[in-house]
Amino acid sequence: MTVVVTYQKRTQIIAIDRPHSRNAVDGPTAESLANTFRSFDQDDQYDVAILTGTQGTFCAGADLKAVATGAGNSVRKKGNGPMGPTRMQLRKPVIAAIEGHAVAGGLELALWCDLRVVSEEAKMGVFCRRWGVPLVDGGTIRLARQIGQSRALDLILTGREIDGQEALSMGLANRLVSPGDTLDASLQLAEEISAFPQLCMRNDRQSLYEQWNLDLDEALMNETNLGLEVIRSGETTAGAKRFASGKGRHGSFKDI
Repeated sequence: MTVVVTYQKRTQIIAIDRPHSRNAVDGPTAESLANTFRSFDQDDQYDVAILTGTQGTFCAGADLKAVATGAGNSVRKKGNGPMGPTRMQLRKPVIAAIEGHAVAGGLELALWCDLRVVSEEAKMGVFCRRWGVPLVDGGTIRLARQIGQSRALDLILTGREIDGQEALSMGLANRLVSPGDTLDASLQLAEEISAFPQLCMRNDRQSLYEQWNLDLDEALMNETNLGLEVIRSGETTAGAKRFASGKGRHGSFKDI
């Protein structure tokens, strides 16, 4: 088993477990990751997933050595991405807890996640540049969308390594923590997200992702439709009543 799933409250922790290859992903592992995230998305017991790697490494990308044995990643026009879930748009958020290497396809997995909690000593970059291996898991798209074209080109053209501090400065990392603390920090973040009214949060998230494919008028209409779904569900009225009773004010949401 190269993908290990554990649970804490309403969070699933999905860990790549191939430490002998710095958690590089081969074909079977990519398929397992895709299936695991599909199951998470359909399971109403869990609100947030955390993607991480075992033994101090997030993911060193695709396992190039596995290609020689016929167990390498598949690059197809349809179906799963080469790293597994990278072509999927889930209904629920995923947090990347990044220790050690998150490079090449591992960086693309991290970019697929909604948020990234990064160790100060993390090593991130488009290392596949060195071997003529293209970014085929959304890297050329998500990297530019998340940190801007100029910074994305810096990483894509040079293949250079960046640490956690630089990742934070360019917006690639959402949280920077001490080495060894990424999972705990990610769990805390997941619990904060899980505490909110879920339909509202998920629909706002969906509107953000879907607006990339729409012109302004279409995007505004889509946002309105998704917002009306929340209002009609009763979630907004219930929230207004909590506000009126004094709950959730002054930036504290522990009592909502």
